Amino acid sequence: MAGKQKILVTGGTGFIGSHTVVQLINSGFEVLIVDDLSNSRVEVLDSIRKITGVAPLFECFDLCDFDTTNNFFAKYKPDAVIHFAAKKAVGESVQLPLLYYRTNLVSLMNIMEASIANGCHKMVFSSSCTVYGQPDVNPVGESAPLQKAESPYGNTKKICEEMLSDFAKVNPFGVISLRYFNPVGAHESALIGEYPLGPPSNLMPVLTQTAIGKRSSFQIFGNDYNTPDGTCIRDYIHVVDLANAHVAAIEKLNTESLVNRISYYNIGTGNGVSVKDMVDAFERTNDLKLNYTYASRRPGDIEQVWADNTKAVAELGWSAKHDLEDMVRSAWKWERNVKVMDLNNSTK
Repeated sequence: MAGKQKILVTGGTGFIGSHTVVQLINSGFEVLIVDDLSNSRVEVLDSIRKITGVAPLFECFDLCDFDTTNNFFAKYKPDAVIHFAAKKAVGESVQLPLLYYRTNLVSLMNIMEASIANGCHKMVFSSSCTVYGQPDVNPVGESAPLQKAESPYGNTKKICEEMLSDFAKVNPFGVISLRYFNPVGAHESALIGEYPLGPPSNLMPVLTQTAIGKRSSFQIFGNDYNTPDGTCIRDYIHVVDLANAHVAAIEKLNTESLVNRISYYNIGTGNGVSVKDMVDAFERTNDLKLNYTYASRRPGDIEQVWADNTKAVAELGWSAKHDLEDMVRSAWKWERNVKVMDLNNSTK
């Protein structure tokens, strides 16, 4: 069955999407990719082919266009959707809230409507620990009350989950929402990784770009939080572990009758790591020094959050396999390969 099952991966040329595509192909699924390339590169498709030996079908369009979205579903009849495509920068969402609400909500509405109209009844939704806001207790579990979102980005994830829940109650539709924490690292091949088109908003590409010389220095936002070293604490998870969680979620949707409901799972390591700890681990593991300073707190940032992942481990049969050293080592290997790729492209 798995070899014939078609999985639509929206945002499949992005950071998490591309790694999930690789793991899906390696698990025997047929993958269809839709991406508008607004924050990713079409060259990722060739890297996926090099890793897997398979060139997945790809179409480039905006999922906020309902007719094009519906026509795609009607033509290819995917069996399930993994929905990544969304705007995702916390800071940008504070500055451009309507862009985030329009893009993240309309695209999901279109996908839900096109899914049901064309016989697709399963979705894995790319959610986020931001739905918890600043939790009262860490590690935070799925039953924790959802706090007021600290950013429009976080609010879109919360609203999307509510939309999916309401939709699944009245349609033959089953959803697994993966609330994941902070993905970092890269594929062991160093052929895919985090490669933002503009200035990076996530910590790891800022570290690697500083180490490689693309940036002269970077800022750690806030050193006066109520944490052991004053910097924010996050649950960093290797992107390949995160990708495997999506494969496990598809397999659960295949083996259990989950229609008319949405299930939630935290995807993290269960360990809180401060920003300063991550910087130290990057320097120590890769034997280099980074130039950084401390700056004031950034609007929308949460002080500390890490996962209680026991539900995902028990019900999805999933667990994180990579440690902090794997994360920083693979990210640095990827950044050095990016430099080679950029040099090759500049000489063409």
